[in-house]
Amino acid sequence: MKTKKNQHVVTAGDRWAVRGEKNSRRTRITRTKQEAVERARRIAKNQKTELVIHNRDGKICDKDSYGNDPHPPKDNVR
Repeated sequence: MKTKKNQHVVTAGDRWAVRGEKNSRRTRITRTKQEAVERARRIAKNQKTELVIHNRDGKICDKDSYGNDPHPPKDNVR
């Protein structure tokens, strides 16, 4: 069975790339970060995994979960 992998948006020289977690090869290279985020988000939603967005320095700047989150946020609706 194929393992579902979180999708990471990372730098690729002066461009941006989408890379599956622990993959050495990049899935897609784009001109802008926004293009890479949109592409990675579609993949993450389809596979029900996480989207992890990195800054140019490699640090994680944002995450979105499209899977079964074991720790979902608690609603403050009363």
